[in-house]
Amino acid sequence: MATMRQVQCLMRRISRGSRSYGVATQLNASSSSQTVIDKEYKHSAHNYHPLPIVFSQAKGACVWDPEGNKYIDFLSGYSAVNQGHCHPKILKALQEQAESLTVSSRAFYNDRFPLFAEYVTNMFGYDMVLPMNTGAEGVETAMKLARKWGYEKKRIPNNEALIVSCCGCFNGRTLGVISMSCDNEATRGFGPLMPGNLKVDFGDAEALERIFKEHGDKIAGFILEPIQGEAGIKIPPVGYLKAVRDLCSKYNVLMIADEIQSGLGRAGKMLACDWEDVRPDVVILAKALGGGILPVSAVLADKDVMLCIKPGQHGSTFGGNPLASAVAIASLDVIKEERLVERSAQMGEELLNQLRKIQQKFPDHVKEVRGKGLFIGLELNSKRLFPVSGFELSEKLKDRGVLAKPTHDTIIRFTPPLCISRDEILEASKALSDVLETDLPKLLKMKPKDAAPPAAPEACDRCGRVLYG
Repeated sequence: MATMRQVQCLMRRISRGSRSYGVATQLNASSSSQTVIDKEYKHSAHNYHPLPIVFSQAKGACVWDPEGNKYIDFLSGYSAVNQGHCHPKILKALQEQAESLTVSSRAFYNDRFPLFAEYVTNMFGYDMVLPMNTGAEGVETAMKLARKWGYEKKRIPNNEALIVSCCGCFNGRTLGVISMSCDNEATRGFGPLMPGNLKVDFGDAEALERIFKEHGDKIAGFILEPIQGEAGIKIPPVGYLKAVRDLCSKYNVLMIADEIQSGLGRAGKMLACDWEDVRPDVVILAKALGGGILPVSAVLADKDVMLCIKPGQHGSTFGGNPLASAVAIASLDVIKEERLVERSAQMGEELLNQLRKIQQKFPDHVKEVRGKGLFIGLELNSKRLFPVSGFELSEKLKDRGVLAKPTHDTIIRFTPPLCISRDEILEASKALSDVLETDLPKLLKMKPKDAAPPAAPEACDRCGRVLYG
């Protein structure tokens, strides 16, 4: 006799080829946070592990949940809302454009994309732009562009082009991008990964030159984040970016800067590469380019590189759409008009100073504070923190009205909107201090005293290095 499990498996097989429609349900304005969380958990893929906080409204550097509780946002959509939530000028541009034209596809011209193309190329000093939507699409575009340039201009033998990237890099989670990744969670179970990728330690110019010497004739591009975000706000040694620029020029390799998180004022300069006055061959922009309103990404390069792509070889139905173009122009206007680059540098110094005071107060728990502009990471001492996790501390911060999220468990990123005020920085700093002074000891007491010690940091499947912990 068939078991219940066998019957369920049979029913799933039968229903796979058939479609049924149910009645769509809607959330109303009074839905509680828990109702929203439960619905997402039930109906959405479990590819994220969010903090238990629901955004219902937002303005500037603050958000509110459905119950009306106010929080200071210290993640800002991973730099997507550098200009602040719901900026009125960007919303106005969205509304006005949405009332006239939203999408044309690139099968036709529209009267907004050329204005954005002219604006962004003049602003950053490149000949041309290739518009896309998301950051990951921008990275994929840059990789394709580098390969095409490698075959056409560098004369790399067909299908032998190589891309070099840094250990610890994070450029998205599409299949082509994770083929460069050192994050086991992102790569395991998704193979086979794409070939043609080499790895080098971030910040090590000598190692980069060794790879260039060994494989230089086949290397089309070297892609890097000028400051590694997902890795924990890792800043390279002074002079590294200039050394990269010199090496790429010497060995005829495209220098590709992923400025998706670090750019557009986040690191206290318009681009993080500006800290060393370096001009990459290719720059990738996204996130704040859409002002937190729409996904917009752009790849910038000169004609010698960009015109290697011909009609039909790459594109996007929504890339360069008039609605996104209008929003991107307004987003760049706000950064310039409100001097958000300078504000990032100023408020970043204030936040760094506050976090360093906290480090001095809790030297056993805070291992390091590092950052540029408002791109800041606070690394906790994993041994002293155990068995409490960085996620649990972030939950306690949330309870005190501050939203931040850890990366690699023990590094908490502090990346608020660039419009944040000094008072909001002081309020958030006090909340962190209170968490370490009051909440952490309570959490440690609640944990079992005989908990197993933390597992040894895991080596990367690709390069064999232990990058975190």
